[in-house]
Amino acid sequence: MSSADNHIERNAIHKITIKVLPIMVMLYVIAYIDRQNIGFAKLHMVESLSLSETAYGLGASLFFIGYLLFEVPSNVMLHRVGARLWFTRIMLTWGLITILMAFTSSAAMFYLLRFLLGAAEAGLYPGLLYYMTRWFPLEYRPRVVGYLIMASLIANMVGAPLNGALLSIHGALQLEGWQWVFIGTGVPALVFIIPVLIWLPDTPEKAAFLSAEEKAWLAATLQREQRRDQDNHIRGTLRTLKDPRVLLLALVLGFISFGAYGLSYWMPTIVKEFGVSDMANGLINMLPWLMAIALLWWMTRDARRTADPVKNIALPMFVAAVFLAGSALFITTPWLSFLCITLVIMAIFSIQPCFWTLTRFLSGSAAAAGLAAINSLANLGGFFAQNTVPAVRDLTASASAPMYYLGGCMAIGGVVTLLTIRYLHMRQQRPEVRPPRPDGQHKGVL
Repeated sequence: MSSADNHIERNAIHKITIKVLPIMVMLYVIAYIDRQNIGFAKLHMVESLSLSETAYGLGASLFFIGYLLFEVPSNVMLHRVGARLWFTRIMLTWGLITILMAFTSSAAMFYLLRFLLGAAEAGLYPGLLYYMTRWFPLEYRPRVVGYLIMASLIANMVGAPLNGALLSIHGALQLEGWQWVFIGTGVPALVFIIPVLIWLPDTPEKAAFLSAEEKAWLAATLQREQRRDQDNHIRGTLRTLKDPRVLLLALVLGFISFGAYGLSYWMPTIVKEFGVSDMANGLINMLPWLMAIALLWWMTRDARRTADPVKNIALPMFVAAVFLAGSALFITTPWLSFLCITLVIMAIFSIQPCFWTLTRFLSGSAAAAGLAAINSLANLGGFFAQNTVPAVRDLTASASAPMYYLGGCMAIGGVVTLLTIRYLHMRQQRPEVRPPRPDGQHKGVL
């Protein structure tokens, strides 16, 4: 590459990083704060509505059913109408429904609103992933995904004391603390609609901040990568959803989601076992997310650190399994148990910068559908986690049993991941015959 091309590339990526990435990050921060609120609201809401742990877990998990049903249609619509308008629609509906959660008066209403919230927010994360493929060449994507995951960790870190503070204003305006949690975390989604409408461009072609040379370089680079990596057998939503690679990657991410949601849902309850106040609970919950942010920052500085799927996806799942068991084993020693939990969070959240590079065989409308399908099916891991983890707690009356249970599931997920990576490698190495091209030439598919 010539020095002139290098200069154009650096300028283009710098401008995109400055102009587009901050809005993507803020979208995900607000979404994750919204997701975290359910774990903190639980501390008082269960008693207020006379719900059992299992009943509350079912209501919390219905979010993922709404997500599952509407995520692929949502991403297909984003592909058709553009990111700016569709992200605005997502934020408007999820913000309003989150605020309505504050006025839940029965289990049935709780179940309905959680389902609607999942349907409303469906498509945000895979939408951001698809939007990323329109702006960043493959080399830069692990770093971008790393920023998004760091955004979710920052949301957990900031959201923990925020939710603790909102719980602490119990009685203000005759509302309980758990009601303030939903109001306080729903309003930011509505407020952030304004910068999305004003500053988020739909495509690089519409970006006024890029020069003609920078747009041409980006378009040529993305087209070259697409020709190299895309599997042209995957065309249309239905064929994408049936591809075994999509389904296997959804299964792998499902195990990751199972561990992440099972642990984040249960963490405030675990820390409460230490005998601390609501505010102290929130502050203590900041520490694991801060450590995970530091790890992700280091990992994504060099693309080579996220290149090996065995080291970066399968190994962290086994590490998480070991330390989940450790957190249960040392449950009577709070600081040691919490250290194990911190290591689990660092392992689980270090996976995704590498994971999404395995989807490079998808592009265009197939990428919109495929990324959404992987993420939506994987969120069933969150559904099962938020149902089965409380059920294990109710069944065993033990604070450590849910951690053993999560650890066993993560170990199984590690084995599934190794088998999936092997299958993807075999598919990549195996040439496939395409239909004849008009010029009579044939081309292999990666």
